[in-house]
Amino acid sequence: MNFSKLFSMQQELDAKIEAQHQLQNERLMERKILALLVEVGELANETRCFKFWSLKPPAPLDVILEEYVDGIHFILSLGLEINVSPSIQFEHKQSEQNVAEQFLKVYETITSFKEEQTMIVYEKMFEEYLFLGQLLGFSNEQIEEAYVLKNEVNHDRQQQGY
Repeated sequence: MNFSKLFSMQQELDAKIEAQHQLQNERLMERKILALLVEVGELANETRCFKFWSLKPPAPLDVILEEYVDGIHFILSLGLEINVSPSIQFEHKQSEQNVAEQFLKVYETITSFKEEQTMIVYEKMFEEYLFLGQLLGFSNEQIEEAYVLKNEVNHDRQQQGY
């Protein structure tokens, strides 16, 4: 995955949003963290991985992927807040975790990042989220392509007064 490209695209989108909503001088870290937590919840809801009481199947994979990249948008934005190097590299993780356990791990690392906004904690949070995508069956290429498409949608939404 070309993280330099994604960070650049996210920086452009963030600048547009902040200018349009006059947020250039506001601290947005806490709101972005909350937004990420909400997006992770929306993703979990679409996967239905925790709904042991229901027979309804998960949403189609394209819907799940779109929800997943919504989280990527906020993680990239949080990285920009702490001046992450766009050339950052992540370790490819392997584990026996199931999807529900990995969602909990993602929540845990987001909460850790809220408490300690360091590069090390950020990298861990992003790695856990990337591993969640892997468990959901997405390739790096699928994630990057879906991110680019959703980024365009987000730019269009800003032009339309979303």
